[in-house]
Amino acid sequence: MEGLTHFDEHGNARMVDVGEKAVTDRIAAAHGFIHVNREVYEAIKQGTAKKGDVLGVARVAGIMGAKRTSDLIPLCHVLMLTKCTVDFILHDDRMAVEAVCTVKTSGKTGVEMEALTGVNVALLTIYDMCKAMDRGMTMTDITLLLKDGGKSGLYRKDGERL
Repeated sequence: MEGLTHFDEHGNARMVDVGEKAVTDRIAAAHGFIHVNREVYEAIKQGTAKKGDVLGVARVAGIMGAKRTSDLIPLCHVLMLTKCTVDFILHDDRMAVEAVCTVKTSGKTGVEMEALTGVNVALLTIYDMCKAMDRGMTMTDITLLLKDGGKSGLYRKDGERL
């Protein structure tokens, strides 16, 4: 179990003790894609989906998901987020919506899980709002793009943009 911080010396799951860590400014960004059919893509792009503003609802859902990460991921710490954004990029060439979630806090542990959860919840919301038109939508490439702050410093996924 060496190197795995969520297990004790006996292999039991545990929440990591961050009590001795310094409070630092922390940021993380993640992204992911949902690939849809033409009907769904046009409805999202034109804002004509029957359930309403797909990206507006997905944005709020992604923020709410990031805020509730510790309720979903058993060993995550409860964090006071100071900022959370969810942005969308439409990719006409592949009929895909890219969700980008950026999260900030000032604390003793990072916000990578919150950024990743925000992306997942935003993409799941798009699926939920559009599933009547396309049950074959696919979510892909959910990835951490950036994290900074704390002892491990800056991580940036090569070749990705924010």
